[in-house]
Amino acid sequence: MKLLVVVASTRPGRVGPLVAKWFTDKAREHGGFDEVEVADLADIDLPMFNEPGHPMTGDYVHQHTHDWSALVDSADAFVLVMPEYNYSFTAPLKNALDYLNREWRDKPVALASYGGVSGGIRAQQALKPVLLALRTWPINDAITVPMVRDYVSDGVFTPSPIIDSSADAVLDELVRTAAALAQLRVAA
Repeated sequence: MKLLVVVASTRPGRVGPLVAKWFTDKAREHGGFDEVEVADLADIDLPMFNEPGHPMTGDYVHQHTHDWSALVDSADAFVLVMPEYNYSFTAPLKNALDYLNREWRDKPVALASYGGVSGGIRAQQALKPVLLALRTWPINDAITVPMVRDYVSDGVFTPSPIIDSSADAVLDELVRTAAALAQLRVAA
């Protein structure tokens, strides 16, 4: 099974890649997934949705969409590492989700949010209806990192024990759910 960790912030000076590195290392150590890959939306750099056809058709004309489709399609589960912007999730994340349709279907998604006092919980709640519309399976276990910059020193994110243990719960649930949902994808 393959886990795709998506870094949802593209802003200069962001801490998302640091949080994603910690989580990716944690996921590899956990061992529940054969492969763990990071997809940084800043590097992928999708333009605002520019496909002429509806994503449900899968009839893509741009190479960037074909590449993004192949990457998402290859995953069995996702972790979205995301900041909270103005009580919601980022525009690049919404754009990346909207580019595709069937590639997301029947796969579990975990949310790892960060921010100020709320730790991004409002962004998580705002995102769930979008994930459900794409027929993903948002799991209840999540990671929230309040006051994220307090955990960053010398370019390394070092979480508290509570945050660290929440990653274990997320990974356990993703593995369990991804295995069950694989059967749905085979039957489709």
